[in-house]
Amino acid sequence: MRNFRAAVCAAAALAVTLSACSSPAGDTTAPKDAGAAAPAAAAANIDRDAVISYSETEPSNPLVPGNTTEVGGISVLGTLFRGLIEYDAKTAAPRNAVADSISTTDSKVWTVKLKSGWTFHDGTPVTAKSFVDAWNYTAYSPNLMAGASYFSHVEGFSQVNNATADGKQPANLPAAKELSGLKLVDDKTFTVTLDAPFSEFGVQLGYAAFFPLPASFFADRKAFEAHPVGDGPFRFESYTPGKDLVVKRFDGFAGAQKPQIGGIDFRFYTDLDKAYADVIANKLDFLSFTPWTSTQGGKIKKDLPEDRRKTYTYLGYQAIAFPLFDKRYDSPQFRQAISMAIDRKALIQQVFNGGRTPADGLVAPNVQGHLDNQCGELCTYQPQKAKQLFDASGFAGDIELTSNIDSGNQEWMEVICRQIQASLGRTCKFTPQTTLGDFRKKLNDRSVTGIYRSAWVADYPSIENFLNPLFRTGAASNVGQYSNPKVDELLKQADAAPSQQQGQALYQQAEKLVLQDMPTIPIWWQSGTAAWASRLHGVQPTQFRELDLFSVTVSK
Repeated sequence: MRNFRAAVCAAAALAVTLSACSSPAGDTTAPKDAGAAAPAAAAANIDRDAVISYSETEPSNPLVPGNTTEVGGISVLGTLFRGLIEYDAKTAAPRNAVADSISTTDSKVWTVKLKSGWTFHDGTPVTAKSFVDAWNYTAYSPNLMAGASYFSHVEGFSQVNNATADGKQPANLPAAKELSGLKLVDDKTFTVTLDAPFSEFGVQLGYAAFFPLPASFFADRKAFEAHPVGDGPFRFESYTPGKDLVVKRFDGFAGAQKPQIGGIDFRFYTDLDKAYADVIANKLDFLSFTPWTSTQGGKIKKDLPEDRRKTYTYLGYQAIAFPLFDKRYDSPQFRQAISMAIDRKALIQQVFNGGRTPADGLVAPNVQGHLDNQCGELCTYQPQKAKQLFDASGFAGDIELTSNIDSGNQEWMEVICRQIQASLGRTCKFTPQTTLGDFRKKLNDRSVTGIYRSAWVADYPSIENFLNPLFRTGAASNVGQYSNPKVDELLKQADAAPSQQQGQALYQQAEKLVLQDMPTIPIWWQSGTAAWASRLHGVQPTQFRELDLFSVTVSK
């Protein structure tokens, strides 16, 4: 992953033909050891029917792929569905899943051919129509899908989506219901015509918004939401709101890799310390992110042996952001002041015992296109300059920070609040939100009034994914309602650049401009420590902060 160009252009590893690569579609098989049979002695000790318990935040919406954009929902959807491509657990390099080939000669017209043998959990086949219908439904703005903007590059998007910048649907319906750029060729083939060349398009196609949907979804969406039907390695079993969601292994799964566990019980802890205690006691099987308290004084090293924990980096950053739909936060000077009032190094030392790296931009270091120090002094601790900018901004009233606290965020948010208060001489208070689901709902309905915790874990391994979904006007994950026409134009030019290298240079310019506006304040690059129960083996956290469900096994 640290050399993403090599990962993308290596024909032996890649199943997607991108304009940056001159070779045809490469080997579409999984790595040789993927899903391979275990040695007889080891296999005899594996409990293939075991259901593992897994701590995750509760999905904030029903599990419709095109309407799910937050981490908890994406994690569950990844077990229920497979898209055209999937991403390697260790490197995030893309490879074909449902697709047999994805090809283009100009990065504008793409031809997708599907493999045979894929079915949904209800036994119906996965066809080209399963993708085309799902994509059209997601893009059509009256359906109010959160992931609609992922189809903005497809020809005809403006004809099917006339939503306003804040995601609202006006009274007048769009001119069309189907994207003119999607064409069915036969049961296993469809074409996608974009409104301009977009070299990163192929890399996107493993993200949830691009998953297929069965015919049953369109017949009865409410029934589907109550019992989702996917094409992935696990099928939906049950959901108890506020408690857990259970999926069971789907033995009809057509993927090259097969899970060696019976299912997953996603448990919704509201207290990360309780989840951590349950892992130590073997009452919880997997925790992807241990609480900050485990880092204090090397506590985790005393609590768990080395073979039950692992520190890893992943594609993302932690940040705080501004609800720009609230006019109190209009001043860029105020936002810059807040950033320079934060001592990132002291925060990381105090809360994480030095176990994080301060962020100096918006694109993770292990993604090609990352540039060091894009933020400049705006992401350094400058209390005097911060105070000057703050006083000049004319901000009135106390400063409020807010976050969900079911993922261990309260401690570090409170430290930031104290730093801001000390630097700026203005009262700062922290307002907790109980769960991520509740927090997201308040963000979506624009009832959040404070500077809020934000984070980004990549949907797919591309510099484009760190910018378009978050900072383009009206984009799917632009919950703070940031808008800058100059940024929009740079992103548009980057998307349509004739080469990947030229596109990355334009994305970097857009990143720099966003950082000057500072709608989001990067704090640190994401890393975490996973912990697990003694009965788990072959544990591999992915680049997307999830457990690789194909490598993990459970001992009898």
